[in-house]
Amino acid sequence: MKLYYTPGACSLSPHIVLREAGLRFEIEKVDLQSKRTETGADFRAVNPFGYIPTLVLDNGEQLTEGVAIVLYLADQVPEKKLAPAPESRERYRMIQQLTFIATELHKGYAPMFNPKCPEEWRVVIKDILGGRLTQLAANLGDKPYLMGESFTVADAYLFTVLSWSGFVGIDLSRWPVLQAYSARIAQRPAVQAALKAEGLG
Repeated sequence: MKLYYTPGACSLSPHIVLREAGLRFEIEKVDLQSKRTETGADFRAVNPFGYIPTLVLDNGEQLTEGVAIVLYLADQVPEKKLAPAPESRERYRMIQQLTFIATELHKGYAPMFNPKCPEEWRVVIKDILGGRLTQLAANLGDKPYLMGESFTVADAYLFTVLSWSGFVGIDLSRWPVLQAYSARIAQRPAVQAALKAEGLG
């Protein structure tokens, strides 16, 4: 398999999952401005939308969208328990978490990376995100991971999104539970390996 990624972007989530899963894979960096990969190829020939992540399977098929990719990867190694079993109630609870991260957090942080985003809109976004993060911290409580006692793909995604906080002016120290959670996930060997491979560790 090959994962097309941009350092520190949302593709970090499936990158972490690939390493947690112990699957064989390659990575290829994408410049999102030029839409060129590190080998000089036109990334739009791989993904016409021109955004990451994109996972190319061994048979040449492609998967896009981070939530779909991490669920696929988890299901390749059920013994690793990176996601609850399909059709279980816990599976739907995890999909609930992934959807929350994707729609309420990821899509909140993303506009603030755009230099054209007006300052007054940044203030509004931060206020909305503040409410979301407060509720997230309350839901997490004293659990080590989102789903309880075990690391899942939802943790890879949440860690990735929370890692953007400093870049957009959100101080996670307002939420000690989330700050401790992020620090804990950052110490996992697979996370450290992914960060190092992306030039971030």
